[in-house]
Amino acid sequence: MTASALPRFPEDFLWGVSTSAHQIEGATDHRAPSVWDAFTATPGTVKDGTDATTACDHYHRYREDVALIRDLGVDAYRFSISWPRVQAEGTAFYDRLVDELLTAGIRPVPTLYHWDTPLSVEEQGGWLTRDTAHRFEEYATTVADRLTDRVSTWITLNEPAEHTLLGHALGQHAPGKKLLFDALPAAHHQLLAHGLATRALRAAGATSIGIANSHGPTWPASDTPEDTAAADFYDTLLNRLFADPILLGHYPDGTGELMPSPDLTADLRTIAEPIDWYGINFYQPTKVGAPLPEGTATEFSGLTLPPELPFSPREIEGYPVTDFGWPVVPQAFTELLLSFRARYGDRLPPLMITENGCSYEGVDDQERITYLDGHLRALHEAVTAGVDVRGYFVWSLMDNFEWAEGYKQRFGLVHIDYETLTRTPKASYHWLREALQAQTHRHPQPQHP
Repeated sequence: MTASALPRFPEDFLWGVSTSAHQIEGATDHRAPSVWDAFTATPGTVKDGTDATTACDHYHRYREDVALIRDLGVDAYRFSISWPRVQAEGTAFYDRLVDELLTAGIRPVPTLYHWDTPLSVEEQGGWLTRDTAHRFEEYATTVADRLTDRVSTWITLNEPAEHTLLGHALGQHAPGKKLLFDALPAAHHQLLAHGLATRALRAAGATSIGIANSHGPTWPASDTPEDTAAADFYDTLLNRLFADPILLGHYPDGTGELMPSPDLTADLRTIAEPIDWYGINFYQPTKVGAPLPEGTATEFSGLTLPPELPFSPREIEGYPVTDFGWPVVPQAFTELLLSFRARYGDRLPPLMITENGCSYEGVDDQERITYLDGHLRALHEAVTAGVDVRGYFVWSLMDNFEWAEGYKQRFGLVHIDYETLTRTPKASYHWLREALQAQTHRHPQPQHP
């Protein structure tokens, strides 16, 4: 396999890498507590018993990490801003990081929220209360006023679906609530916060605003009415519930009345505030069937799902899996992007792939190279078919604190020795650098619409 064999993407296609604040920054003494600090302090919440007190120490080593991004040859760096850090010391760290990125010729692409709610906000109700959306708007205004003189491209939220499901419905992530469908207010309030933050960013001068939502195709376990109905329900819950309000201005049928709002019509106008592009995080498809017989536990992505759910994820057989146990199905990536174009039509803005990656051990990570090669080809197939995709960000720049998995799962292009914090570029880092060099030196060709 050679990097030069990759198909050619449009000349102005944006290439980048992604991280998030809580997963890499460390330096907890320079920020206020977050829900994840409280969550990881409870024994049994993280598989290896670790926390993110030090993580990758990016707070102190950001210059070294920016040099790695520069040497990789990507155009942009997607990172997140820690709301608890802004509470404690304003945007000082992010001022330094942005300046370092710009000096290196790298576009900063900050995400305002990547799951690290300030503990003080959570103690006042967190995302289950409407006030949090307005507090988020205030936070967004503070950050935007400080950084939009140098930062034009912004992401409001990262994966509100996962934060709702894992953090508020199933209790597997912070804040550890097990509310099942009573978690839906957290979904609505995050979406409302997205719309409010979009307005705040625009008012401060931001010119390129999007959101990073996770999506994947949902495959019914069979063509029986029970399995197809369960798959439709899952698809609505994990895909359409978070895309439809932003792109169409309404919730999927039967879900809007479940959302707490004094004026849902007005809220939906805010949620559907125009964005410049729509970000998709893609990792895997999901096969879904009807609930299993009573008393049968359903295991999915390391989770034990409660039996009262009206669906049950099933194993996708016949494909290799990552160290996380996720199936590697590049063609599902193409399927997803084509389905978005078909579903949303002219309401769909340009797309950005804000995360795509995989967990594998080792510095000579040939499996990650195979994964990235396959998914970039699948992405190119969608672009060739006319899907307007403007960029692609690998998850992740470096190994990091992988939430409830601790440090067990390694998604990075750069290996982190957690004892010494030594950074070692992996084989996949060198492969991607060569691939990008090959893209740069190809002759320009007409862009796809």
